[in-house]
Amino acid sequence: MTDGAESADHEHPVDPERVARARERLPTAEEGDRLASVLSIMADPTRARLLYALDVVEELCVGDLALALLISEDAASYGLRVLRTAGLVTRRKVGRVVYYRLSDGFPEPLRQHCLRQLIDMSRSSVDDDDS
Repeated sequence: MTDGAESADHEHPVDPERVARARERLPTAEEGDRLASVLSIMADPTRARLLYALDVVEELCVGDLALALLISEDAASYGLRVLRTAGLVTRRKVGRVVYYRLSDGFPEPLRQHCLRQLIDMSRSSVDDDDS
């Protein structure tokens, strides 16, 4: 199986055991679609910053999040609505004030390692381009 860009000078699979192992551990196509959808939701700069803010302080209302991010309350509200619809944040109401927080089970390794590492990697890529 080639994509036409290169000719195969050998039979595939070259390593059938690894191919089988990869197949066993891959997410299904449906799971891949859901993952891509969640990642695209998180890829928005405002929504990503909202997630970071909630990770740092655990819980804030829309107005306070808007102040922290230096954005409008409408932008914060819309971003939170998208994140809540995706199941990434939850809310609780106290009187007229609605507080937002990361959903229970939001993966700690994602917060503590992956997202921050991705930012660092993207900085390195920009720095490499400037050389």
